[in-house]
Amino acid sequence: MVSVFRSTHGDIDLSRPVVMGILNVTPDSFSDGGRFVDKNIALEQARSMIAEGAAIIDIGGESTRPGAQAVGLDEELSRVIPLIEMIRAESDIPISIDTSKPEIMRAAVKAGADMINDVYALRAEGAVETIAMLDVPVCLMHMQGEPRTMQQAPLYDDVVGEVVEFLQARLDACVTAGISPDRILIDPGIGFGKSVAHNLALMARLSRICDIGVPVLVGVSRKSMIGAILDNRPTAERLFGSVALAALAVSQGASIIRAHDVRATLDAIKLAYAVRQAGR
Repeated sequence: MVSVFRSTHGDIDLSRPVVMGILNVTPDSFSDGGRFVDKNIALEQARSMIAEGAAIIDIGGESTRPGAQAVGLDEELSRVIPLIEMIRAESDIPISIDTSKPEIMRAAVKAGADMINDVYALRAEGAVETIAMLDVPVCLMHMQGEPRTMQQAPLYDDVVGEVVEFLQARLDACVTAGISPDRILIDPGIGFGKSVAHNLALMARLSRICDIGVPVLVGVSRKSMIGAILDNRPTAERLFGSVALAALAVSQGASIIRAHDVRATLDAIKLAYAVRQAGR
């Protein structure tokens, strides 16, 4: 398995697990919607996450929470490109752009982004070809349905097997299209078209996802499954549940944890990784 992703502005060392800091510049994200719409406030948040130890900053300009509405190309560009340029002007931190649109991918990389994080796993028209041309790392995520409808009635016969099959098929399609396998990560998509039971099954058997053989990214930060299990705990009070799941993910082999709370998450995954290594 690849341990370093080469990028223009800073290599992403995955020889041990790292934290990807979440920076949503949207008015309607489930956890921090509207908080970072102002670019200067968003820049301060990026600085804070870098200081806390984030290895990557993941910028999103279109919410993918359940029920989220689609955002037009121009609006998404106006949200993310100035911020990428602002961060890049003062830091070599690897920047990820959370998007499914090939036009955004190209503009973001031109502005200074280093990798693509795509909840649709490059299924949009022209997306695979765009990544092959850009030659940047990409994360392929599993999602059943689309954000507007994905949580209405998610259904699987074998959620773990079906997610593994989907991710392997997308990985194979990308390699066939000319994307080097050492540029690809995968994400089981916790909370994306899945019930609490589905999410728990994926967390319990995450090692099967890791066995695919490319680095695995897991995003569980503040998600609704935590609230459901902890007696309807509100979003702002899900830190402890988030870091617990992050540690469990790393204990099974996850390489990147996507999180809002960088310092607490980094502490948790360092300890989980130390225990994992000691058991080998």
